[in-house]
Amino acid sequence: MEVFEELKARGLLAQLTDEEEIRELVNNGKATFYIGFDPTADSLHVGHFMALCLMKRLQMAGNKPIALIGGGTAMVGDPSGRSDMRGMMTPETIRHNCDCFKKQMSKFIDFSEDKALMVNNADWLMDLNYIEVLREVGAHFSVNRMLTAECYKQRMEKGLSFLEFNYMIMQSYDFYVLYQKYGCNMQFGGDDQWSNMLGGTELIRRKLGKDAYAMTITLLLNSEGNKMGKTQKGAVWLDPDKTSPFEFFQYWRNLPDADVMNCIRMLTFLPLEQIDEMDKWQGSELNKAKEILAFELTKLVHGEEEASRALESAKALFTGGNAADMPTAEMKDENFTEESIDILTMLVASGLVTSRSEARRAVEQGGVTVDGEKITDIKASFEKGQLTGDGIVLKRGKKNFKRVLYKA
Repeated sequence: MEVFEELKARGLLAQLTDEEEIRELVNNGKATFYIGFDPTADSLHVGHFMALCLMKRLQMAGNKPIALIGGGTAMVGDPSGRSDMRGMMTPETIRHNCDCFKKQMSKFIDFSEDKALMVNNADWLMDLNYIEVLREVGAHFSVNRMLTAECYKQRMEKGLSFLEFNYMIMQSYDFYVLYQKYGCNMQFGGDDQWSNMLGGTELIRRKLGKDAYAMTITLLLNSEGNKMGKTQKGAVWLDPDKTSPFEFFQYWRNLPDADVMNCIRMLTFLPLEQIDEMDKWQGSELNKAKEILAFELTKLVHGEEEASRALESAKALFTGGNAADMPTAEMKDENFTEESIDILTMLVASGLVTSRSEARRAVEQGGVTVDGEKITDIKASFEKGQLTGDGIVLKRGKKNFKRVLYKA
């Protein structure tokens, strides 16, 4: 099965400008395509996951991805899918967020030997002359037509600023510049970007008399129609310091039954034949499917070692009960690099948590005891001879999880 047909079989395709032309280009590895990422935070999140996986699939088929970091468009803010205006960010914050994005994207996309590009639209947007833009670009956009775009409709009642109204023109100009500089002939993005993407293909046609193409990716929605990637604590991030590998694993492990197979089909790189067999699974077998989904996605983002650790921790979590019933694990002398060990290192070394940030939260929330004493100070440390061997206990909800501490 060729890549376009696989994308369709996985349910990834939403809207396309010219299906046959796009099929021909991507199946023959002739697409130079871009996806834009506005650096509105210092980490990518699950909402970006679909786009990153699409870029990986298309690159594997010989196509050339361009990851466009929106250092310029982030100065304005995308109104698509929002009921209010984004907060304004400083140029310093935007530059920092761009640097964080670059590091995370390299886990999905091979940027070596000109196989892919990473560019920042601040390079051409920040120095534009306003009058020149009005004459050369603005003349090709109908205000009446722009106001009918889905990305603006839901903002009309609460008010749409002129600042945000320009976003479509800026995104369209990005496509125009990328077409000229890098031969970029396609733009892909989320389905809520359709109007902005059409603006780009139209600008290229009007200014250059050339054809360019656009395709939107199905939004990652749950069975209730809401965007996935949020928890009670907020977004599910790809940065392990913001969402630990274990928390990331658990997000996917705890999906409702109705969502698991759709996510496996759209997000993992498992063969479709294997997924078709899994589609027949019922009841308790869906728990196995959730484990597979969580492992595969954690492996993609954090590597196989972290995915295996998260799987082992999750199995302990799901088979656990009270602390007395929990399997224990010794912390050997090699975990004590000095004569003492701090509480955060102790939690990570014991395997009860997967990162120091997760350990810090556990302590701050009052869920950690050492040798029967509650620990609330994240700077607490213990000497070898100080530990009695009763154990370290981590409370998660109504369950306690215990590790025996080795007594020197």
